[in-house]
Amino acid sequence: MRDDKPLWVPSRASIEASPMYAFMQKCNRDFGLSLAGYDDLHAFSVADRQRFWTSVWEFCGVKGERGTSALLNGDAMLDARFFPDATLNFAENLLSGEGVGDALIFRGEDKVADRWSWDRLRSLVSRLQQAFKAMGIGSGDRIAAMMPNMPETVACMLAAASIGAIWSSCSPDFGEQGVLDRFGQIEPKLFITCDAYWYGGKLQDVKAKVATVTKQLGAPCLVVRYAGDASAVVNETPGAKTLEDFTAPFEPRSVEFVRLPFSHPLYILFSSGTTGVPKCIVHSAGGTLLQHLKEHRLHCGIQPGEKLFYFTTCGWMMWNWLVSGLAAGATLCLFDGSPFAPDGNVLFDFAAAEKFAVFGTSAKYIDAVRKSGLTPRTSHDLSSLRLMTSTGSPLSPEGFTFVYEGIKQDVQLASISGGTDIVSCFVLGNPLQPVWRGEIQGAGLGLAMDVWDDEGRPVRQEKGELVCTKAFPSMPVMFWNDPDGAKYKAAYFERFDNVWCHGDFAEWTEHGGIVIHGRSDATLNPGGVRIGTAEIYNQVEQMGEVAEALCIGQEWDDDVRVILFVRLAPGAALTDELVKAIKNRIRTGASPRHVPAKIIAVSDIPRTKSGKIVELAVREIVHGRAVKNKEALANPEALELFAGLAELRV
Repeated sequence: MRDDKPLWVPSRASIEASPMYAFMQKCNRDFGLSLAGYDDLHAFSVADRQRFWTSVWEFCGVKGERGTSALLNGDAMLDARFFPDATLNFAENLLSGEGVGDALIFRGEDKVADRWSWDRLRSLVSRLQQAFKAMGIGSGDRIAAMMPNMPETVACMLAAASIGAIWSSCSPDFGEQGVLDRFGQIEPKLFITCDAYWYGGKLQDVKAKVATVTKQLGAPCLVVRYAGDASAVVNETPGAKTLEDFTAPFEPRSVEFVRLPFSHPLYILFSSGTTGVPKCIVHSAGGTLLQHLKEHRLHCGIQPGEKLFYFTTCGWMMWNWLVSGLAAGATLCLFDGSPFAPDGNVLFDFAAAEKFAVFGTSAKYIDAVRKSGLTPRTSHDLSSLRLMTSTGSPLSPEGFTFVYEGIKQDVQLASISGGTDIVSCFVLGNPLQPVWRGEIQGAGLGLAMDVWDDEGRPVRQEKGELVCTKAFPSMPVMFWNDPDGAKYKAAYFERFDNVWCHGDFAEWTEHGGIVIHGRSDATLNPGGVRIGTAEIYNQVEQMGEVAEALCIGQEWDDDVRVILFVRLAPGAALTDELVKAIKNRIRTGASPRHVPAKIIAVSDIPRTKSGKIVELAVREIVHGRAVKNKEALANPEALELFAGLAELRV
């Protein structure tokens, strides 16, 4: 496709039918403004955050007492307080529906299928709430879950939030130490787990892991039936109960909602932890709710009753983002397991059967579908699909092209980026503007996001640091076990005074869009010139011989040289001819400075549980330094492939 024309342009009718357009007209009426498009709306949202966020509260129908003030100390990033006298309950806002209509639709690969009505969800939340209270769990206590992305997980989280408890989760594929490195820091009052889970069509046993983790945490254990034998897990875990036994004494009744301050802790999320013990990032109920409502209702245009899907595990912040879709009245479509079990059609089968309106996934998944030769555009009825979102890593220009050529032509493709740090997005899509190949549409409403050079000057069409210059509601409340805030300040505010520095290497485009070039701490500096790793991946991963790539900078001869590792496609070999072809592709597609000094074939590439490749861990191994927390990796054994390589000694 040509890059001089957008891939998708919203029609006037679709613009005027969008909730974002209705919100813009509300702001015009309420404040005597004449906002005419997204740029106007965004400018207003950062110039007048008090009126903007108040309008989001009103437009999205937040349940709670808003109070009189929308923002105190707005000029101080660390001291700003949104809605300081407001009270609300997160679960009250998410349990927005009732009756027999679908709230949750679940698929566990091709092994399990289930549907939950709003009434069924409310019933379990009520019984769990009573059971939590009976065991003495209250406001501020932690509940930790090692669970699949299934309906019971959503119900447990809502029950926790209803009484002001703090929820934290990971996926059941984490190893014992990975679970303990996270939950051991927060001392939960209850540990929730499944009895087993499916992955790649195979039953994955957790009995021994559950027994060990429960003993180390010193917390009671609640076992949810899913794929295995819950009674067997309970028998091997002293003090454990099944979900049925735990809730049996209680009859469903109206769920009670404790309204708490806007800044009351809701979630503890964890950094990836590949360079040390994971940081425990605490997010507020009010900030999470308001930010997610803004993204779901305005940026994604979600209407009540629409089907919202995101391919995620409970160890990735996209799960927290997904479940908030209930507050917009969406029906959540949950999937757990491998997206290629039994084959690469499984998610598109789900999308066609349930008529997804929004299909969210990772850039890696889109690339894997492209390389598999599948063309859902011709094999599946995706007529209901209006928005596809992609995150986890930068989506390549070729990935953009494939979505339109291979998945659906008349769909809005929103590449999004933010993260665990803000449990939301800094940059994402919007329904009022075109989609350009390889570009995120722009900054999120209410976020004073910019790109700065090393001297703290804004730059355009030039790479720099992604920053946010004004406070926003979904900033962390704190880091757990960081009483003086030193770790929190060091994470985001050491680089520029009173400015959030996110750690992404980014660039504004000529269209006003954003390109993320990778993480700042993984950028390469050959000859003192900063290069984003995504620029190299965008070239080499389009070659049929290359399945996947990882790039690092190796300290060499008082400089840095670029090293490219490639996992080859089946049947391919790293011949001199392929090495030459890769270098030529990078030289012409990126620049001569991007050309690696060495190209080395490896049989596997290490990644986190959420599928992100771990450049920093490989860089440590190559330089003979220890990787502190291999438990954070999905395939830690892959790191051994990068140790002591003879090719890197010359």
